[in-house]
Amino acid sequence: MKKIVVTLSLVMLLTSCVSKKQYAALEAKNKETQDLLNSCTVKLNSCLEEKAGLAATAEALKGQNQHLINTSKDMTVLTAKGAENIEKALESIKEKDLKISRMQDALTKKDSVTLAVVTSLKSAVGISDPDIEINVEKGVVFISIADKLLFKSGSYDVTDKAKGVLAKVAKVVNDKPDFECMVEGHTDNVPYVGSGVLLDNWDLSVKRSTSIIRVLTTQLGVKPEQLIAAGRSSYIPLVANDSAENRARNRRTRIVVLPKIDQFYDMIEKEMKKQAK
Repeated sequence: MKKIVVTLSLVMLLTSCVSKKQYAALEAKNKETQDLLNSCTVKLNSCLEEKAGLAATAEALKGQNQHLINTSKDMTVLTAKGAENIEKALESIKEKDLKISRMQDALTKKDSVTLAVVTSLKSAVGISDPDIEINVEKGVVFISIADKLLFKSGSYDVTDKAKGVLAKVAKVVNDKPDFECMVEGHTDNVPYVGSGVLLDNWDLSVKRSTSIIRVLTTQLGVKPEQLIAAGRSSYIPLVANDSAENRARNRRTRIVVLPKIDQFYDMIEKEMKKQAK
């Protein structure tokens, strides 16, 4: 462009040496060149502005691209963590399902043993005697024996007739070494009146329980570690103590046959360990 300006200046200096025709031609040429220069300048400025805009756009796109890359990396990390969490959750569910399955198997086994105990008791003791009741509540076997079969009124000495019934119970208990038996003494609500070591119905109910336990262990071969003595006095009646007949029903000894809790859970734990191998 500088060369063109210099040239035009020289032409203007030489106008005095050229004809008017030549001058007009040179002037026209100069105008054409100036117009072209102006047009190029406009286009140049436009290109520069466009370049600056494109550069800004490119920089913005570069920033967006980097943000997308970072976001993509974060999403990849989150996806990996999510997959890991899902895997852990599924493993936890699987483990819980295994525990539930093992528990159900153990309960089924326990229920089968309980059913066998009930069947053995009913077969050995007999179910026709109204003074002996055998039933199952929540997986626990209960044997309820009326006191008239076991003791004389106000006494805790076990009768000879009772020993025959207890011998049948002892046979079934001895066949189930993994079970325990709680011997519960129950009285009616008539206050105990007597002398000696007994003070009230609490003492009488407990003493009757320990008397039966002594017969079971010393005469009938039941292991002492399988037996638990308990006295409930008159506080767990079967019926209201409002008649002689009802009071007779409430005077009873109840033998509760139940599995040893620690052995029951040991059985579940062993089953779970077997499954985990």
